[in-house]
Amino acid sequence: MIRCFDGERPAFVLDAGHTTYAFRILPTGQAEHLYYGKKIELADAAELAPLEEQHVYAPGNTVIYDNEHPEYSLEDMCLELSSLGKGDLREPFIELWHKDGGRTSDFVYDSHSISKDKPEGELPGAYSAGGEAEHLTVVFKDKNYGVTLELHYYVFDECIVRSARLINTSGDDIRVLRFMSQQLDIPQSGLAVTSFHGAWTAEMQKSTVTLPAGKLVIESRAGCSSSRANPFFMVHDPNASESSGDCWGFNLIYSGDHYAAVEVSFYGKTRIAQGINPTGFEFLLKSGESLSSPEAVISYSSEGFTGLSRNLHFFVREHVVRGRWKYKPRPVLLNSWEACYFKISEGGLLSLAKAGKELGAELFVVDDGWFGARNDDKHSLGDWTPDSKKLPHGVAGLAKKLNAMGIKMGLWFEPEMVNTDSELFRAHPDWVMHINGKAHSEGRNQRLLDLVNPAVQDFIIKSVGDILSSADISYVKWDFNRVFSDVYSPYLPPERQGETVYRYQLGLYRVMRELTQRFPEVLFEGCASGGNRFDLGILSFFPQIWASDNTDAVSRAAIQEGYSYGYPLSVIGAHISCCPNHQTMRDAPLETRFNVAAFGLMGLELDLRDVTKAEKQKLKNQ
Repeated sequence: MIRCFDGERPAFVLDAGHTTYAFRILPTGQAEHLYYGKKIELADAAELAPLEEQHVYAPGNTVIYDNEHPEYSLEDMCLELSSLGKGDLREPFIELWHKDGGRTSDFVYDSHSISKDKPEGELPGAYSAGGEAEHLTVVFKDKNYGVTLELHYYVFDECIVRSARLINTSGDDIRVLRFMSQQLDIPQSGLAVTSFHGAWTAEMQKSTVTLPAGKLVIESRAGCSSSRANPFFMVHDPNASESSGDCWGFNLIYSGDHYAAVEVSFYGKTRIAQGINPTGFEFLLKSGESLSSPEAVISYSSEGFTGLSRNLHFFVREHVVRGRWKYKPRPVLLNSWEACYFKISEGGLLSLAKAGKELGAELFVVDDGWFGARNDDKHSLGDWTPDSKKLPHGVAGLAKKLNAMGIKMGLWFEPEMVNTDSELFRAHPDWVMHINGKAHSEGRNQRLLDLVNPAVQDFIIKSVGDILSSADISYVKWDFNRVFSDVYSPYLPPERQGETVYRYQLGLYRVMRELTQRFPEVLFEGCASGGNRFDLGILSFFPQIWASDNTDAVSRAAIQEGYSYGYPLSVIGAHISCCPNHQTMRDAPLETRFNVAAFGLMGLELDLRDVTKAEKQKLKNQ
């Protein structure tokens, strides 16, 4: 529920489940954050008075906002929105560069509205079953340049979703150098921050630090949300446990470079800001144009980590994951990768699928190696035509034989990438992200297609769509096996290259949106060398994500526990693999491998033709 206490200075109260979020407009026009915690009953504006911080004079050598209010220094206020130049020296929410060279912004309250709309934009966002959500819009205007900034708040069960929209009403072009999605100022210090970091095969490793002073940054500069630092993190009482203690959770519905900072001021206040990573970001906003930030999800629980996880799990299941697979039990799949790698043939695949079917597998997934001249990772990526030597009857013929066997077929794609040794690259070198005439640093022998370019988006939609239309395909594994380097879109002019990563995400979301709408029955699973792009942006289109290329049960126990703090188990892909494990060489009992995989979306990834009769019986029972 959203309430506005109108008056000389409006105040806003957002009740989300068992929590209350409150802020008011200061006499100077800024929005002061008052409270985010356990639900409190507030009948009118007068009852907000105990939450308002009293200021008699500005401390020490701080900057006074204006002469009419000598008691206010923005550096010592809890704010909903901050900017550069008016005395707040902490993390800014927004940074603009104007035509006259000025970088000072002075956004003050202009108006507000309350509605039940939840519009869809180019960026994915949360949704509700009825298409409505309680929605507060607070509009601010820059006193000097006339730029308009909207703060949007959506209330869901136990969660609040925040985003911002910048509208260039200045009359001149401006450059956006920083644009966050949410800012939360808490009037205390010494809180703990738990974030989740890692690397390939070691995703979501939990790290907790207490922050009495200074600043902690959680960020990705990889071009994707990345395994280096997941966009989900928590701020909490240092003594919080699984069942007690104040906990605030934060996540971002976005798959690109993200940034979060937790900063303690010299006056004992903690600022938490999250949004697009400002490093490398510069957006040219022409007069009359607008720019939207990704939606940020925030939640609070007084019942420790478990209480916070319950809030977030419910939110992801109900308001992020969508489509026909939202509530459907997922099939037990058998993936060909660790059994075959690139050495596949129709006969070998059918024999492997038959062994899986006999044990109870419901879906057989043909992984990398089925297309072009793909015998290793150096060739043919981007050439999405079946290899007639490996699949003499094509994808459609293999699908028919699998279906006749009583098992459904899935297929691996990596649509965003290309090998330089491919027909696609030879035909369209201008479709590849690179800096003209400069050496390019590659990952996994492949380059990124420039999804900023609508022609590239159209190609991916058509090439993947043609394959899915040609055969009875029930599942797609969508991979993404490298991070960005030499970031440059040949489609954009030089002065707009700072928009590349953001516009890439818009292109990616358009591709995913069109394909999932065109093929609603297909189960899409996101993958990025495992969990290199495990985020709410991907989950807005694909109902599940492969958690890690590490299938070792001992490693997976820690990885899956890390995910479980912020993501429900119904979105986490987890497989039983062989021993010794292909990543760690560790041996683990089959019971252990099953028990760990069963916490997620259980599948199989091993050569069942080499499994003993006793192990087959165990797998069948499992």
